[in-house]
Amino acid sequence: MDSIRQNKVARLIQKDLSEMFRNECQAFAEGAMLSITTVRVSPDLSYAKIYVSIFPSDRTEIVMKSLENHNKNIRFMLGKKVGKQMRIVPELRFFVDDSLDYINKIDELLK
Repeated sequence: MDSIRQNKVARLIQKDLSEMFRNECQAFAEGAMLSITTVRVSPDLSYAKIYVSIFPSDRTEIVMKSLENHNKNIRFMLGKKVGKQMRIVPELRFFVDDSLDYINKIDELLK
């Protein structure tokens, strides 16, 4: 169970990262559309697991490699945005959220 503070920090990170990927970090997406679906923050607020949905899904590996290569730049840009609200910017870990692909697969099997 996450605390209220964890939930607030997670929502803040999700909102700011979504804006960053939409406006400033389009080069990191390698031509794909990214959306931040979920952010989970550790109890000490030092780590953040970021679940990313990627469209089209065939570019998933390329985009994830790009995000890992530019992780420090993304964290730095996030730090500039949330620096007034947070003392420490959490370390970012990106994971693929493939729930939409799973839903499509189930729909095709049920038809």
